[in-house]
Amino acid sequence: MGTRSLTIVLDEEGREICVIYRQFDGYPTGHGGELKAFLKSFHVVNGFGSHTPVRAANGMPCLAAQLIAHFKTGIGGFYLYPSGSRDMGEEYIYTIYQKTDHVVLPQSLFLRIQAGAITFFGFPGTNQANMPVIYDGLLDDFDPETVQQQWQESDEDPPNDFLDDQIISADTLEVPETSESTFTADPK
Repeated sequence: MGTRSLTIVLDEEGREICVIYRQFDGYPTGHGGELKAFLKSFHVVNGFGSHTPVRAANGMPCLAAQLIAHFKTGIGGFYLYPSGSRDMGEEYIYTIYQKTDHVVLPQSLFLRIQAGAITFFGFPGTNQANMPVIYDGLLDDFDPETVQQQWQESDEDPPNDFLDDQIISADTLEVPETSESTFTADPK
């Protein structure tokens, strides 16, 4: 069973450009570390020329396309879903965004990670609204090992919304009381 994750890239206005679903290794020291390795020191520019750094993207849509091209190298493993897609069995949600009002580093990339309950057989797990944020800061400052260790050692226990909903439904299910069978066999 894989640790599923979603990676969301936001444009400069905070709108979702894409949702990338990863079927395995979605934990911070897996996918989180790979995101950091690829995006570390990336420059997001508005227009480009001969002086543009090699590790650059012409806006967040260009960055999203480069991210997809980097991870999607063959069949399976990574999938694209429409913006707004959630509840696909993900245990982690990674959001890549910019703070254009950030005074010191106006073109810096930021990363927010939310974590949920362990999922079973692809069922939804924790709804995004119930997922605690386990990291939110500069992507270059993200330390996958520290974040994962702090999350594993934390007392925070997010709900497994799928299982909790099933338990609540089973507790409130009304079964009609009847002693007679309503089944009639077809004489043919």
